[in-house]
Amino acid sequence: MRIWVARPEPGASRTAARLRALGHEPLVEPILTVAPTGRLRPAGRFDAVLLTSAQGVSVLAESDLEAPVPVFAVGGRTADAARAAGLDRVHDADGDAVALARLVQSHLPVGSRLLHVAGEDRKAEPMASLVAVGYDVTPWEAYAARPVATLPEPVAEALREGSLAAALHYSRRSSETALRLAHSAGLDAPFRIVDHYSLSADVALPLVEAGIAAHFVAAQPSEDALLAGLPEPT
Repeated sequence: MRIWVARPEPGASRTAARLRALGHEPLVEPILTVAPTGRLRPAGRFDAVLLTSAQGVSVLAESDLEAPVPVFAVGGRTADAARAAGLDRVHDADGDAVALARLVQSHLPVGSRLLHVAGEDRKAEPMASLVAVGYDVTPWEAYAARPVATLPEPVAEALREGSLAAALHYSRRSSETALRLAHSAGLDAPFRIVDHYSLSADVALPLVEAGIAAHFVAAQPSEDALLAGLPEPT
């Protein structure tokens, strides 16, 4: 089946390769581009670093921290990217931001100073949970996801001709953007009947609020769990 992969690169190409291996036809058309913000890293020494996305790995690797510190990553993909970039002492929460907060609490004493490498549109977690119990968390908005101006024409064409069977949504920002771009292109109706696969309930929320039934929500916020929901190719 033909599936729209809207997530930013380099993740989009990796996902496309997995879809082809499963026998599906990916339509790779990212609607967000991620780039460093250029904001300087907050000064001082930190006891650990929090990574809630692989997008922050390259910025962190180039930031020249005063001393090597443990890195706590939200999931396997982020942890693997951190290790590949030469970062050591990487801990994998294997879950979501709340699981990441729990992992930190199991390893570091309350009062530890933590650097959260985050995007411009960062969510409350894991910072809220950690600050609530006494950790000192400093956010560094090191990268930003910018939406494209219009719905990519290959996606618009696929919606018009009815050849798009499904769409994968990896972030709330991405699902919100897809919804807005489809509306602006006058393609609400075909967008609504596409099968939507979301990485989590939070990711699916903009679609649900718009009255679009989330066809599938991953049981865990991982790509393995998301792709497990796809039907077998016919």
